[in-house]
Amino acid sequence: MNFNSLGFLIFISITFFLYYLPFLKRFQLAIVVGASFYFYAYSDPWLLTLLLFSIFWNASIVYLIQLPDFESKKAVLGLGVVLNLSVLFFFKYSGLFAKTFLASSQGSDLHWIFLIPLPIGISFYTFHGISMVVDFYRMGPEILKERITYPNLLLKSSLYINFFPQLVAGPIVKAKEFFPQIQAKNFKDIPWISATKILILGYFLKTVIADNLNDLTFVIDFPYNSHHSSFALILLIFGYSAQIFADFAGYSLIAIGTALLFGYQLPTNFNFPYISSNFSEFWRRWHISLSTWLRDYLYIPLGGNRKGNLRTYINLFLVMALGGLWHGAEWRYMVWGIGHGLLLLVERFLEQNLPFSLPKNRIVLFLKGTFVFLSVSLLWLLFRLPNFEKAMDYLGLIGSNLTLATDWELCSFLLFFSIPVFLYHAYGWYKERFTQASNEWVSVVGYSFLLFLIVLNRGPSASFIYFQF
Repeated sequence: MNFNSLGFLIFISITFFLYYLPFLKRFQLAIVVGASFYFYAYSDPWLLTLLLFSIFWNASIVYLIQLPDFESKKAVLGLGVVLNLSVLFFFKYSGLFAKTFLASSQGSDLHWIFLIPLPIGISFYTFHGISMVVDFYRMGPEILKERITYPNLLLKSSLYINFFPQLVAGPIVKAKEFFPQIQAKNFKDIPWISATKILILGYFLKTVIADNLNDLTFVIDFPYNSHHSSFALILLIFGYSAQIFADFAGYSLIAIGTALLFGYQLPTNFNFPYISSNFSEFWRRWHISLSTWLRDYLYIPLGGNRKGNLRTYINLFLVMALGGLWHGAEWRYMVWGIGHGLLLLVERFLEQNLPFSLPKNRIVLFLKGTFVFLSVSLLWLLFRLPNFEKAMDYLGLIGSNLTLATDWELCSFLLFFSIPVFLYHAYGWYKERFTQASNEWVSVVGYSFLLFLIVLNRGPSASFIYFQF
């Protein structure tokens, strides 16, 4: 069920009404869990099968881990991590590895592997399962502050893994941050102003910016790209950068705002990433919940930066490569991750070995930020185009299409719908550097204008880009 659909509006209205009915208050947890199952199974009920198994085995493992007299906690933890990764590999990557390494084998009957469906949101709820077993192993009773029965744990695990606002595309929530929030919620405690602002901004980014840009950036694909000038092709790269930010940040904001209506706080997922002046900063601002998950559950367990420079470089490279592959079962996503990994390695090496320090004035920061944005935007081509070769062909067209006439109508619409994203980032840059008293009237007018645009200037409805991951 898409957030930007009439069905979702009806679904959330009914769920919200039942959730806060006074005589149903003791059933709040069951209501939101049931609603989340319905939300996930809306288009394909068979998807529930794997999700239910995931909830069952993760809850069972956590229950064993929290038993004070159970002596094989580390072994059970290992089993939990292996089970989650095995399911992710089988459903998401078995086809990729079979196609790469086994398809040429004579006499092998592998066609069934390519028929394995990709369950929606498996990348996200698998990471939730890993966080759950690891956090309970590390923290034990500190997470829940009490011993609970297995049925109660199963219900709370269902909410954590299956909470509908963040189920399909995040933000990724750590178990240690979510479980303490599971308690009775009161209608009077809803932060209406914050939730409304977040939802308006999220729907504006998705329906007005991302959906309209989606109707333009299809030109990036072959053969459309071969008929456009170099200027238009360059502008399309920036347009897609604006689109992918607006699409994913929009989803995250809608998820965060919706969760607030039900009394739960999800982590911030984007913090003006395109104002970053280096690649480390970009990953502290982009898809924050993924980068912190990879840091806490992969980079640090691998040794982080505690075992010398060479090991740090290896860890960074490995984490970024695997983080890239997490995005999709195609090698182009790993190439994308490797590209970011190499940029992080070079950046770290130069910071440690340059015999001088660059001045930190605004001109230098602007130039560094421009380089980061250009690099990130070029790498986004691997998300939009089907393979690495097509991305290289696209760059070749930029050099060869210099004499083609420019489609100024396309370019003007690209600029019209991209500029708000960059103005939003300019506002973020200003906000971080200058403090000023907030003007409530300006805020009300601004959000009212965004709401007006949502009603009158929505683009053709399109699925969220991150649904494919």
